[in-house]
Amino acid sequence: MQLDNIHNVYFIGIGGIGMSAIARYFKHIGKNVAGYDRTPTQLTNALEAEGIAIHFDDKIEHIDKAFLDTATTLVVVTPAVPKNHIQWNYFVANSFNIKKRAEVLGVITKGTYCFAVAGTHGKTTTSSILGHVLYKSGVDVTAFLGGVVEGYNTNLIGSGKTVTVVEADEFDRSFLYLHPNIACVTSMDADHLDIYGDTAAIEDSFREFAAKVENKKHLFVPTGLPLEAVQVGIEDDAQFVANNISIQNGWYVFDIVTPTETVKEVKFALPGRHNLSNALLAFAMAATYGVETSAIVAALASFKGVKRRFSYQIKEKGLVYIDDYAHHPTEIDAVHQAVTELYPEEKILAIFQPHLFSRTRDFAEGFAKSLSAFENVVLLDIYPARELPIEGVTSQWLLDMMENPNKKLVSKADLLLLLKKNDASVIVTIGAGDIGELVPEIKKVLNEKN
Repeated sequence: MQLDNIHNVYFIGIGGIGMSAIARYFKHIGKNVAGYDRTPTQLTNALEAEGIAIHFDDKIEHIDKAFLDTATTLVVVTPAVPKNHIQWNYFVANSFNIKKRAEVLGVITKGTYCFAVAGTHGKTTTSSILGHVLYKSGVDVTAFLGGVVEGYNTNLIGSGKTVTVVEADEFDRSFLYLHPNIACVTSMDADHLDIYGDTAAIEDSFREFAAKVENKKHLFVPTGLPLEAVQVGIEDDAQFVANNISIQNGWYVFDIVTPTETVKEVKFALPGRHNLSNALLAFAMAATYGVETSAIVAALASFKGVKRRFSYQIKEKGLVYIDDYAHHPTEIDAVHQAVTELYPEEKILAIFQPHLFSRTRDFAEGFAKSLSAFENVVLLDIYPARELPIEGVTSQWLLDMMENPNKKLVSKADLLLLLKKNDASVIVTIGAGDIGELVPEIKKVLNEKN
């Protein structure tokens, strides 16, 4: 596929966080961009404000005539598109050039020096830190991210032509389309078992991705991950290590020991040991590429985080509200570690919306254990995303497995009323579904109560 021959790019599922980054990229380089999504969201509103036409009905007549030219139109489709989608079937029947998001990323990044960030957890935060570090350090970079980065208010950082940062998504084995020059794997936990079947299959897929990095000194993993790579670790035996860690005025302050130097008193604001690991991976990749240590340290200190990744919505004395995208037991454990480390004496309420019936079924015991660790837990109904219900798999079923006495199942409609009456001083909303769309209303209710 030659991008020079493409004048129009049409997205089916344009409101997806990864899809929207590519849509913004094509708009930025002068392509005619439009798309479909199922429902309006804060992200689709932002894209429309940037001049991208979006509609929420899949009738063919909504597509502008320019996009019906097979010779000059590229159609980018999300893997989650239903098989009966009218527009998708029209494009297929008329032999349009149709590509998955990952295929398009592979084409865009093939001619660049590509940094790829893979892993079951931590991809978005690590790639956002890395994109921010490279951009602030003057590298000619474009970073395609799976989250909206605080301070940029977008999921596309930079407009460079020679260096790219991409999230290497394991879903549907998408990351195998990429051509990484330097990469990291943050974790290899089981997930997407509806695609892979078992843990061994997903680990094999990560090994296949890792094999795409020819120079093993350019592949980075946390200590203990079973890949031939440079190891990074927290207070352990690795090539890049974070030592002398303390929390000072809400900041992590630590030293980084590298193969060539010790960097003193690095500051990083994102809470949680998992985020220290993410920052260390970004440091190692940028340093190996050749960015000056002082520039990396300055950029780490100025990184403000990613929306929906331990994202502070309210941070006042007596009231804290944090929103997080966690949707796997390991990620929920990380949220719990971070919030209890920061607020050990406060009453904490966790509100979780499970994402996908299959994931809830596959990791039910893990979810029950992770959620039970919170002092108080509220469950919402399962967000189905691309799936139909599975008999017996419900939030009530998951709630019954939890050993926490302070647990409750609440509908989205009743959640705001519950929050008006609740006396927790730290509230955390967790999940990858549409719970993120409730954040402004939750914030408003909590502020009014306070």
